[in-house]
Amino acid sequence: MTVSAGSVRVPRPNPRCGAVDRRTVGSVNVTVRTATRADTAPIASVLADAFFDDPVFSWIFRDERTRLRGSRRFFAVDAKHHMIPSGGTDIAESDGCAGGAAMWSPPGQWRLSTWQELRSLPAMVGALGRYTMVAKSVSDTLNAAHPEAPHWYLSTIGTASFARGAGYGTALLRSRLDRCDAEHSPAYLESSKEGNVPYYERFGFEVTGEIHIPDGGPTLWAMWRNPR
Repeated sequence: MTVSAGSVRVPRPNPRCGAVDRRTVGSVNVTVRTATRADTAPIASVLADAFFDDPVFSWIFRDERTRLRGSRRFFAVDAKHHMIPSGGTDIAESDGCAGGAAMWSPPGQWRLSTWQELRSLPAMVGALGRYTMVAKSVSDTLNAAHPEAPHWYLSTIGTASFARGAGYGTALLRSRLDRCDAEHSPAYLESSKEGNVPYYERFGFEVTGEIHIPDGGPTLWAMWRNPR
């Protein structure tokens, strides 16, 4: 859902869920579960909200007036055709309201198969529209820098604006990283904001390099975590 700010439409908190009362953040009961295809819409809405001002999505969807709609469609396609079927997508809820989501690829499954690419191509082009080639450049650059050693890949994690600071992100990370440790599996992510690097470092991730999107695009920080 969006609200007009002059000529630009920007996301606002989901009125059904309501904003988090900062005085009761410690008492918010956040639960994490594995997502199913029935969760595609709330996951797409949460992530589109969370990534509205993200440097990479701002680079792909240059027009703020259409960014929320385009990114919501993008996340819906990615979740439905790739991430949810792989079994690594988690949704964080409180009182039945989705406030956060994380999309992980299990070891050896981060790269789309030819069949997955063909099946999702029409919907993905529909979501990206005139920004399709920009998104392809981003994807190709990230893929080229992706480590080959087996690992869990955190493709996307985000918290809706109404739920920030209430522990949704922490709950999502701890849930899947506990599994990584139990399986003795490393984990990998790319942080699109340098300011988020210390946050991921608290969970054991370490910066292994910088990834520069071509043609003046943003920089991402590649981060690796060995199991504990």
